[in-house]
This record gives sequence, C-alpha cells and structure tokens, in this order.
Amino acid sequence: MTGVLQRETPKAGAEADHTRPRHPRRSRSHVAVFVIPFFVVFALFFLAPIGYAVYQSFFKLTSSGLGLTEPTLDFAGLDNYATALTSPAFVGSIVRVLLFSLMEVPIMVVCALALALLLDSARARFRAFFRVSFFLPYGVPGVIASLLWGFLYVPQTSPLIDLLAAAGLPHDFLGPDTVLLAIANISTWQFVGYNMLVLIAGLQAIPQELYEAARVDGANELRIAWHVKIPLVRAPLVLITVFTLIGTLQLFVEPLVLKPLTTAINSDYTPNLAAYNQAFAQSNIHLASAEATLIAIMSFVISFGFLRMVNRKGNRAW
Repeated sequence: MTGVLQRETPKAGAEADHTRPRHPRRSRSHVAVFVIPFFVVFALFFLAPIGYAVYQSFFKLTSSGLGLTEPTLDFAGLDNYATALTSPAFVGSIVRVLLFSLMEVPIMVVCALALALLLDSARARFRAFFRVSFFLPYGVPGVIASLLWGFLYVPQTSPLIDLLAAAGLPHDFLGPDTVLLAIANISTWQFVGYNMLVLIAGLQAIPQELYEAARVDGANELRIAWHVKIPLVRAPLVLITVFTLIGTLQLFVEPLVLKPLTTAINSDYTPNLAAYNQAFAQSNIHLASAEATLIAIMSFVISFGFLRMVNRKGNRAW
C-alpha cells in the first residue's frame, strides 16, 4: 500500500500542475488586446478634446486698436474665466439651468418610477406593448422632437392651443413664464421611457419570493411597491437621477431649436447655448472654451456631491 501511495502521489500533483495556467503573461496580453483599443479611442475622442478645450481657455486673441494687423494669440491666464463669471448673461444662464434641474429631475424620476411600477405590477396587461410605446420617444432625435413640439407650441400650427382657446383656456406655451415648462415637457416626453426601462430592469432582478412573502403577510400591491420594490431599486434610482441631473445642466438642443419661435429664448439662455454663441457667432473660441470648462466643472461637482450625499445617507440607513 505504501508503494502504491508513493506512486499515486506524484500523479495527483501532476494533474494539479496541469490544471494551473502555464502562461499567465500570455493571458494578460490577451486581455490587453481588448482593453488597449478602448483606452486609445477614449483618449482620442474624450480626453484629448477636453484637454484641448482647457488649453484654449487660457489664451485670447489680442489685436491692435486700429485693426490693421492680424490679432496675436496671447496667454490670458484666468481672464476668460473671470470674464465668464462676471457676465450677467452667463451667470443668469447658470441660475436658469439650476432652476430647470430642480424642476425637471423630480418630475423625470417620479414619472419613470410610476410607469415602471405600473408595468411591473401583477395586474398589468399588454406589458410589452406599453414598454415599446413609452420607449419610442427616446428613439426620436432631440432636434426632431423639439421641432415636433415646437409646431404644437406655435399658435398658428398648434391644434392644442385651438382646443384650449375653444374651452376658454388660452395659453401661450412659449411665453417668458412658460417656456421653461415647455422645454421640461419635451425632455420628459423624450427620456422618461429610457429611465423607465432602467428601473424595470432593476425591478425584474428582485426575487419573487419577497413578493410572495409580503402577500402572505397581507400586503397589497401598493404596500409591496412602497416597502419592497422602491427600496430595492435604490441603485437604479440613483443612476437615472444622476443622468437626468447631468442632462439638465447641459441643456442645449431644445432651446436652440425653439429659439427662432419665441423671443423668450436669447443667445445666452443656457450655459451651453452661451458657449455655442461665443464660438460660432462671436468667433471667440477661447471664451467659449472657458465657459464650456465651467459647465463641465459644475456638472461634475453637482453630480459628485449628489452621489456623496446619497451614499452617506445609504450608509447611515444600513
């Protein structure tokens, strides 16, 4: 028996050695083949444009008083940032998008959550049809969506305004006091279906045993949604909130398309629109780069601050 064990022991060791990876460096190189192209594309099309915009923001074109010579490119330091932050129009646009975020983010999250809970309920019928119907507006480009709603907002082409006027409820969708609500309506119509699908994916990951246990305890669908579903989709809720927050701070397409239809939207209505105006209408790419950099910093600070606040509250809850 001792001899048999001595002969079998090396065999077991040989089998163990056979199962171990013989070439760890080769496996790492295989992983690098798939990872390196991503980082190359990420650096070329994301990091490089950001770095170039930041670089351009530290310069300005200086011309002589007579304008007889070509302007020279001089180092400006933080002058462009000071010009942007002391401009009443640009500061006003920042305040406007902050107010828009305070209004649009809760509307978007609540509507997406309500639709997701309705389609995930046990009594829901034709779920596939309604999911596709609610998601379809997301497939419409932002410019097209703004044009479609723009025709519905203009009195000369809008059947909605005619119906409201016939009912004794005249309404100006593109007035100074209502145009921001009109833009919020376009954003909600276009993106609520996408956010709804994110939440539905989170709801479908919840074990069905939790629902059965809640029903055994006597909970109805409303209590199950409030005490089981919503707490367990906290991560998708935070995700769509951050996405919506960043999108509202970078508001651009809707006011750009609606601008020819109303006098309530000017060239500095949002920070992105102000930067666009400086770059392509005023030909001041350096000030536009500074404004774009400020927009990026503002979006990063607000979204990162929101995540820190949510994570801190979540840790305290646990």
